[in-house]
Amino acid sequence: MKKALIVIVLVLGALVMGGIGTYNGLVGKQQGVDAAWAQVSNQYQRRADLVPNLVKTVQGSADFEKSTLESVTQARASVGRVTIDAGKAPESAAALEEFQKAQGAFGSALQRLMVVAERYPDLKASAGFRDLQAQLEGTENRIAVERGRFNEVVKDYNTAIRKFPPVLFAGMLGFHPKPYFQAESGAEKAPEVNFDFGGKGAGQ
Repeated sequence: MKKALIVIVLVLGALVMGGIGTYNGLVGKQQGVDAAWAQVSNQYQRRADLVPNLVKTVQGSADFEKSTLESVTQARASVGRVTIDAGKAPESAAALEEFQKAQGAFGSALQRLMVVAERYPDLKASAGFRDLQAQLEGTENRIAVERGRFNEVVKDYNTAIRKFPPVLFAGMLGFHPKPYFQAESGAEKAPEVNFDFGGKGAGQ
């Protein structure tokens, strides 16, 4: 009887220790997802922060299309209205989809602005505009990189909570699958700032 009790205690102890180790491992992976999301948010914020200076620079060009600037400003404002904690990854696919939709509209507005800017030789020659253009290009590249890293970390986390034994209690302890960034048809592409208008743009 005494030996059986000792065996039961040892088994329970092993299960408890194993459970603690598994829980701590999942916490670490969850923190990794949140950290990756923070980097994604940081790059999107960097893009938004560049826009006021970009708009100010473009406004200096005579007769620049007012509607184009307004669309960029409105799209940036829409991005700001999507409230997602920059330090915590979205819990639902719907929340991430809303975020992507707003950011996609913002990216498209920036792309249109750059296309129109190609028709203004004086603007293209401006050192300030060229600098902002380069910064936007770099930011778009960083966004793509961080989105890819985020998806990799989410994949690692989602795989971990579906393995045995974590799958038995992950949900009860608050570990639920995280949504991925999904590929979009053009909404999240980096603005193509150098377009070939066949030599017509400079004269328009």
